[in-house]
Amino acid sequence: MQVQGLVPQRQHFIDDASAIGEARRDAQRLAREAGLDETASGRLGIVVTELATNLHRHATNGQLLLQPIATDSGMQIEALALDHGPGMADIDQCVRDGYSSGGTSGTGLGAVRRLSAEFDVHSVPGTGTAILSRIGPGRSARFGAICTAVRGEVVSGDGWRMACDAGDLSLVLFDGLGHGISAADAALAGCAAFLAGPFDAPAVQISRAHDRLAGTRGAAGACLRRWPDGRLSFAGVGNISARACAPGRSVGLVSHNGTLGLQMRRVQQFEYPPQPDALLILHSDGLTARWELAEFDGLSTHHPALVAAVLYRRHHRARDDATIVVIGHG
Repeated sequence: MQVQGLVPQRQHFIDDASAIGEARRDAQRLAREAGLDETASGRLGIVVTELATNLHRHATNGQLLLQPIATDSGMQIEALALDHGPGMADIDQCVRDGYSSGGTSGTGLGAVRRLSAEFDVHSVPGTGTAILSRIGPGRSARFGAICTAVRGEVVSGDGWRMACDAGDLSLVLFDGLGHGISAADAALAGCAAFLAGPFDAPAVQISRAHDRLAGTRGAAGACLRRWPDGRLSFAGVGNISARACAPGRSVGLVSHNGTLGLQMRRVQQFEYPPQPDALLILHSDGLTARWELAEFDGLSTHHPALVAAVLYRRHHRARDDATIVVIGHG
């Protein structure tokens, strides 16, 4: 069984040249903690240096996100680079060895692609670029996740966990009220309730989380189960947004009002038929809910991590913690 979301994501704002080295050193620490061997750790150092250098030299409002990803053979480290422009007009040209837009040797993105176990790019001129690189052995479930604290806070008041086993998938997302440590404690209590029985029915999980959150400041929370045959079960309390998005349609998954740990009238589990061609997208209210995948040309064909990244970049509320998880179809 793979369990994701156990370690907080690291967020680096690439505001000046010193942030490049800081991000590289943090990535190397994360690699040691995840048990990556010397070769993979060296690859990660090169990738993070290249991505951060590109953000510093060419991008606007660049940030680099790092997190460990469980695979069937150990751990990978994910590096996700986001910016708000200028974007790439020809992605294939930009990732070709020898190409440079800034007078350098031009091996940066080509090297990142070669060294990555998984690599993908989404870029729109004038809007921005998102680049995904995962370094390390094995393959993980096809998903993407971003969980960040509002700038100025040490921890995020949001939390998520996902478990995958033989085609069975279960996901929870919690948004503790407010910000900071007390909000994080509430979210972590919900995540602990999930780990007590990750493949229990969503209604059972939400009820258990409600009990575990007693004495905390409370949280919104939701649980999604995708059964091996593709059926979906969902239960939620509070303002966690959840959708199944496929070309030409978007199915909203229903939550009830309330606050886990404080006031919950009832838990109702909803059942949905298989959505074989849909992306499953859950996010906290740190992102606005007024988005449609169709507004991002071609985005749904990219890796779920880039779907999460682009939605986060465009719809993140700057004054709130934010979490979004995107599960690939199939």
